[in-house]
Amino acid sequence: MRRIPAVTHAAVLAAVLTCGCGGSREAAPAADGPPAEKEDPNMEARRFLDEYNAKFAELEKTQTLAYWEAATTGAKEAWDAFAAADLALKRFHSDKARFSRIEELRKAGGLEPLVARSLEVAWLAFKGNQLEPDIIEKMVKMSTEIGQAFNNFRGELDGKKRSNNDLQSMIEKERKSDRRRRIWEALKQVGGAVGPPIVELAKVRNEAARQLGYADYWEMQVRLQEYEPAMLLSIFAELEEQTREPFVRMKAELDADVAKRLGKPVGELMPWDYDNPFFQEAPPMAALNLDEFYSNKPQEEIAEIALRFFDDIGLDVRDIVERSDLYERENKDQHAFCISIDRAGDVRTLLNIKPNEKWMGTMLHEQGHAIYDKLIDRALPFNLREMAHIFTTEAVAMLFGALSKNPTWLVAYAGADPTRVAEVETEIYEQRRREQLIFARWAMVMLYFEKDMYENPDRDLNALWWDHVERLQMLKRPPERNEPDWASKPHFTIAPVYYHNYQMGELYAAQLRHKLSRIAGHEGPTRSLSFNGRKDFGEFLTREVFLPGRKLPWPEFVKQTTGEPLSARSFAGELK
Repeated sequence: MRRIPAVTHAAVLAAVLTCGCGGSREAAPAADGPPAEKEDPNMEARRFLDEYNAKFAELEKTQTLAYWEAATTGAKEAWDAFAAADLALKRFHSDKARFSRIEELRKAGGLEPLVARSLEVAWLAFKGNQLEPDIIEKMVKMSTEIGQAFNNFRGELDGKKRSNNDLQSMIEKERKSDRRRRIWEALKQVGGAVGPPIVELAKVRNEAARQLGYADYWEMQVRLQEYEPAMLLSIFAELEEQTREPFVRMKAELDADVAKRLGKPVGELMPWDYDNPFFQEAPPMAALNLDEFYSNKPQEEIAEIALRFFDDIGLDVRDIVERSDLYERENKDQHAFCISIDRAGDVRTLLNIKPNEKWMGTMLHEQGHAIYDKLIDRALPFNLREMAHIFTTEAVAMLFGALSKNPTWLVAYAGADPTRVAEVETEIYEQRRREQLIFARWAMVMLYFEKDMYENPDRDLNALWWDHVERLQMLKRPPERNEPDWASKPHFTIAPVYYHNYQMGELYAAQLRHKLSRIAGHEGPTRSLSFNGRKDFGEFLTREVFLPGRKLPWPEFVKQTTGEPLSARSFAGELK
């Protein structure tokens, strides 16, 4: 369930470039007359942006196509081609003359808002790449090699290589604690293979960040994502405070459920007893396993359900799905993502669908990313044809992904028995609440661990990981275990300093639900808001969220679309 921020800074749309035409900075004075008037700075900026965006579009398409080939085949030559294309795009954005020109143009007064914003976004793209060619090449090579290792790695259990899907399915069904531990360890094995190179990559990334005047790579990435570090940490501190008490209560109830299901005392529960290898998702409740609504369907029907739903709210994802790669295959990326190939409508998703609630949610989630990319205004300059912020596309994806646990949606689209849904409606809502709380605390682990890792990559990261897990997720540290369990999470390589955007997306998604509730005249908690057939929801999202692209800085965009600044308030309200 991820974007590919390393591939496009988001995914996007259109290819019609709309900035002006060529020319020089100012006219030379005539030989025998008064000096010519200085040229309109907007004309100068448009000429520069026209040339920049045309080349950017060409290089990015080569890169995104290469990534798609690598992710869908796992072939070494495909990964090599992606590394070369990625390096070419980074080198383009490392051009010091272009960067200097952007800084010069930005200082001019009287710039039109769209021109100024396009220059600002270009500046962000160049700033992070103002490095010597050797360090750029080194980072690309290292991250590509680690990414390839992740893509092709299969954990070993009982002498047999297993996919993540297989291991995940096994741990969910297993009841014997020792066997669960062995499956969990197999899911973590990739960490041992990639942990040391990730640490070395972190050091190289830090070196690059310091060359550009940042304290470390974490600070650089956060600032280039248009966050103020103190503001981001303040939002997470608010979130931590507001979720602490409900999480403690929920965790006690969850532990009782898990202990009863596995037949062991609550005090003996270990990380492998919670089904998900990172405890980032809620295990099924004793009274309800949402998979019951999906497990009897062929995997192809999961995609068809999503298509019908998006049709009903007026958002056409059928062309996206036709271009996508939806089912498990040897050497294919085992996760899920959305990618915009050209910002001109060629949007694709990669999944590994199984007939269960997780993959139903993931299918809706990824098509949420994709429809956002598809419907961004193609009249915008190329570099503004992306989401307002990376967390806003995560918000839309999460808004839709959560519907796989919505009672009215289950009846209308998954074909669930209305009587059965009514019987377990309370449990369905509680499962969703557990999911929100668990993911919020997990996102905090990722944020704080990654910040600490870049501050000092040489510290004992294995112990540090469990320090955060124990404090924020309330999981027991496995005794005498000293393995890079943290490194089995691919985001440290493929999406560094990114994970906080998922939770920022959850906060924005909560505010969007409140906005949609007002549009629908919905009374009661937003968890019971029905999306079924709501073409007005599709119209609002298209007009207010998708079409504007990246025209506005995100704080202004959030306030304009929801009526209030981004905070943890709406999200925390949903947990009561």
